Amino acid sequence: MTATVRIPTILRPAVGGDAEVEAAGSTVGEALRAVGDAHPPFASLVFERDGSLKRYLAVFVDGRDARHLRGLDTPVGPGAEILVLPAASGGAG
Repeated sequence: MTATVRIPTILRPAVGGDAEVEAAGSTVGEALRAVGDAHPPFASLVFERDGSLKRYLAVFVDGRDARHLRGLDTPVGPGAEILVLPAASGGAG
């Protein structure tokens, strides 16, 4: 199955500047690893050495936070949209 992985501006240099990348996989993790296989700099920015997602990233599948689903094991269907976002922090200032 092919999903569209939307890449945030800060990570686009790691995928050749693309805002979206098509990736095969039946889960979020498989799709993100497919992007990483095609673009090794992306993999090093997205995954820890143990294969887990970097803490500063959030991943959404069709608008739903994957952390509240099955994380990297969240299934993706054909045409799914996976959005990778750097986590936002801050407060009133």
